Amino acid sequence: MPAPPLDQCSVVAEGLRKTYGDKHALDGLDLAVPRGTVFGLLGPNGAGKTTAVRALTTLVRLDGGRATVGGHDVSRAPRAVRSRIGLTGQHAAVDQILTARQNLEMFGRLFHLGAHRARRRAAELLDQFGLTEAADKQPQGFSGGMRRRLDLASSMILAPEVLFLDEPTTGLDPRGRSEVWDAVRGLAQQGTTVILTTHYLDEADKLSDRIAVIDRGRNVTEDTPAGLKRAIGGDRIEVVAAEARDLPAVAAAVARAAAEGAEPETDAAGLRVHAPVAERVPALTAVARRLQDEGVAVADIGLRRPTLDEVFLALTGSRTESRESTEQQESTEHTEVTV
Repeated sequence: MPAPPLDQCSVVAEGLRKTYGDKHALDGLDLAVPRGTVFGLLGPNGAGKTTAVRALTTLVRLDGGRATVGGHDVSRAPRAVRSRIGLTGQHAAVDQILTARQNLEMFGRLFHLGAHRARRRAAELLDQFGLTEAADKQPQGFSGGMRRRLDLASSMILAPEVLFLDEPTTGLDPRGRSEVWDAVRGLAQQGTTVILTTHYLDEADKLSDRIAVIDRGRNVTEDTPAGLKRAIGGDRIEVVAAEARDLPAVAAAVARAAAEGAEPETDAAGLRVHAPVAERVPALTAVARRLQDEGVAVADIGLRRPTLDEVFLALTGSRTESRESTEQQESTEHTEVTV
């Protein structure tokens, strides 16, 4: 799928470069993020995801390239950029002693809203993020999901055009992750552009309108989640035989329905046979009918699409970084704030 027109984007990055010593954290990264969408940044450890977020939020100076956020250049007009963004990092930023309401009012005062506007904005955000009943309680007693929602609320004090979320659900249980996902979807529906970095591929799959896969500070590919899955082979038919002796018959039936030039793969230990297919429903129907006609019993039969995990591994490989990854080294460096 082609990239969107730049005049419809909240964030545009061209050839971003950032080095730390001899490490290239960003090495020519390009991004174009449409307004009002959730845009996922995926990549292995050390790929440059966090560095990209820090550069786009003016927290580090770029060594090369150009980026605009909300129509303003991050290097030439950092103050204008900051007035249009929100940022939620990997660790909670709220005070554990102040109540949820006091936290939000404090952030409002820090943003020069004044006492009355800060109180009103805090009440709006508590309602928006489902925290009204906990408004006068301390975050130290909150669940992980509630604390993260309060974090998100604090980053929305000024209703930013663009919200950056860096690993927003790390360490949360399934319920907490679901609560944060609902909040992120709600923000996008209201017109906020969300840029999301995550290690959870199901999270990117469920939330993102488009995904950029990056590695070693460079673009690998970009598309919708469905487009990325199609790119590595499309749909597959999968049959689990009831008995090992039926595997040859199952393999023959699947072979007849497989896409042109494709050969079925057999997992003898799992009694499983699968192959790519060109047409989903006709292939499934043909295999089921043939096995039924031959009296072959199956434990399971179905169609499946590639997961984002499979896409990720196909595009970036199974490479794992050492603890001295580029992003980890970058996090130990002195943070450069552009002024």
